[in-house]
Amino acid sequence: MQRWSLFFGLILAISLAAGPTLLIAQAPQPQDAAPKQPFKPEELEQIVAPIALYPDSLLAQIFMASTYPLEIVQAARWSKEHPQVKGDAVAKEMEKQTWDASVKSLVAFPDVLTMMNEKLDWTQKLGDAFLAQQKEVMDAVQRLRAKAKDSGNLKSSKEQTVKTEAAPAGAATPQIIIIESPSPEVVYVPTYNPTVVYGAWPYPAYPPYYYYPPGYAAGAAFFSFSMGVVVGGALWGNCNWGGNDIDIDVNRYNNFNRNEFNRNEINNGKWKHDSQHRQGVGYRDTATQQKYGRGSSQQALSSREEFRGRAEQGREQISREGVGNQRDLSGNQVGARDRAGDSQYRDLGGGQTRDATGSRADGSRSRDGGASAQNRSSDAFNGVGNGSSTRAHSSRGMSSRGGASRGGGRRR
Repeated sequence: MQRWSLFFGLILAISLAAGPTLLIAQAPQPQDAAPKQPFKPEELEQIVAPIALYPDSLLAQIFMASTYPLEIVQAARWSKEHPQVKGDAVAKEMEKQTWDASVKSLVAFPDVLTMMNEKLDWTQKLGDAFLAQQKEVMDAVQRLRAKAKDSGNLKSSKEQTVKTEAAPAGAATPQIIIIESPSPEVVYVPTYNPTVVYGAWPYPAYPPYYYYPPGYAAGAAFFSFSMGVVVGGALWGNCNWGGNDIDIDVNRYNNFNRNEFNRNEINNGKWKHDSQHRQGVGYRDTATQQKYGRGSSQQALSSREEFRGRAEQGREQISREGVGNQRDLSGNQVGARDRAGDSQYRDLGGGQTRDATGSRADGSRSRDGGASAQNRSSDAFNGVGNGSSTRAHSSRGMSSRGGASRGGGRRR
């Protein structure tokens, strides 16, 4: 019993040393009872309602960034902590970050980033829809723009230029409505009430999403603009309504992402989703998983193979050296006892041991004592998968090892 308790303890230590990715990769993924059905046209209009009247260049950045919801959360947190970073300074600061380039671009629009963070369920739904039904999502935007224009609520102004072009065959509307900023360096973000600006909302079962930024006065005009946002080089994508995809200005993209190592988003000037920036967030439907999940699956497979190799190495080491002579990954002896057979001491590395109260084997005490060590052990699970569950399993394993040591032998 003691041998196996130590073995499982060693495997847990190896898992923690390998980092959160390994633990997450091995966690069982919940399986949906039934495959997800495509979003209905009215659902897509519900989803895009709060952003359909945004300028095309900003809308394109939101489409791309919504496919990386966890990085949206990280960027929103960073933006809140650095409110002074604006304009051209955004590109310089974003060189230090590892998020997808589309997420970095939205740091120039803190209100948009706040909306996507606070409405994270909406953000993920938008990303899921754009990955699985890109053409249908862009068609839904055009339908809503046509409704707003027909209602007299979408027109050119000093903040935006609205123009129309003939739609290609098979388009959702007879015309394509394009919204641009008069100046490419300054963008005005509209705020509007979707239940008013599009006319009477035709889908009572699917009321539109909407969001009012902080400081918005209740009862204000149903269509207004923020202060102009100086974007610098942050906007490098645009909506290609004829091809139903995102065009990339490669020069602007490269200027904004000078230190970007992974440029999988660009493929002949077209945007391409990068599954590495998904950070383990599952895809909604099987087709999307098969299309984009290959990279993350290979990464998880690599982690599992590495884990198996380390586990096999641990088993061979236990068999070869015995439990009492086992060493950890740093070469320090673990599981050893002093000559008096006291099992309270644990190896700290460098030949020192400490008991549960924080005392070292030489009689001295650490500064923090046992409480700090105990806190560090507990904190090790914070933010890793299901932290409370992992911590509970570890506690049971430690109790098992402790019981075996106190008993001095196997139970009968």
